[in-house]
Amino acid sequence: MSVPVLKVDRLVRRFGARTAVDGISFQIHRGEAVGLLGPNGAGKTTTLSLLVGLLTPDSGTVAIHGKALQGDTDPVKRHIGLATQELALYEELTAWDNLGFFGALYGMRGDPLAQACQRVLDFAGLADRANEPVNGFSGGMKRRLNLAVALLHDPDLLLLDEPTVGVDPQSRNALLESIETLRRQGKTIVYTTHYMEEVERLCERVIVVDHGRILTDARVADLKVQAGGGIQLRVGLAASHISEARQSLADVTGVSAIEPVAEGLHLWLNQVSVAGNVLELLEQRGIPVLSLATRQPSLEDVFLQLTGRTLRD
Repeated sequence: MSVPVLKVDRLVRRFGARTAVDGISFQIHRGEAVGLLGPNGAGKTTTLSLLVGLLTPDSGTVAIHGKALQGDTDPVKRHIGLATQELALYEELTAWDNLGFFGALYGMRGDPLAQACQRVLDFAGLADRANEPVNGFSGGMKRRLNLAVALLHDPDLLLLDEPTVGVDPQSRNALLESIETLRRQGKTIVYTTHYMEEVERLCERVIVVDHGRILTDARVADLKVQAGGGIQLRVGLAASHISEARQSLADVTGVSAIEPVAEGLHLWLNQVSVAGNVLELLEQRGIPVLSLATRQPSLEDVFLQLTGRTLRD
């Protein structure tokens, strides 16, 4: 197999007594788009900072194209494009001058820099606004320019940290279409977001982290099957019957998980035919079913199963 674009090996980072990243390992190959997911405080931001050399690990390594990353000024970082959640733009400058400034930091000069600026402005749909100050841009335009900055030096590894946060639906869709184009061009993408539908649209694989550790690293389709089976059954019940129904259904073959909710039960089934067994058992126990609905599990369902529903601040 080819050398991975990104290889993380037993990475650890501590802040005093707290271990923010606790021995994680994974690798990503050329052309993969991988979602890096986790609740607030799970270790995602620290992991990204380690991947780009902004933080030094206490132990473990990050390798880009087989070369270990050696801190913030390592030339191997030229392979990385980072679009941060916080906009990295100078709002008093024009879009063109922002790109020129960041290009100069990569050692780009003259015609190559001008051509790169034009290329990414065209890609971001901002060519007609190139000479306007950024402080007059909408939120969506700023997000597109933020992505353009990350693409300026034509990196083959893109780290995109919540690139659509706070934008309107049209701008969000435009950003997602741009990222899909980058995938088709063969870019390797690490994508963090709290919008699970974006991951389902863009990524074939997800890495879920919590408390600094990897809970799972799997293809999206496989993860849904592993975590919940093929279908979710929502059974509407009177509040007085929920506990009894849950106990009655606990041992039904093909029911992989049961979650009580205010309006009844959510059941995860290995296959749709199990629903008949569920209804038959409830009828035998004299438990009336008020409503019934089935649907395929979403990535958000799987994420909540893995990380829990407790609020994180």
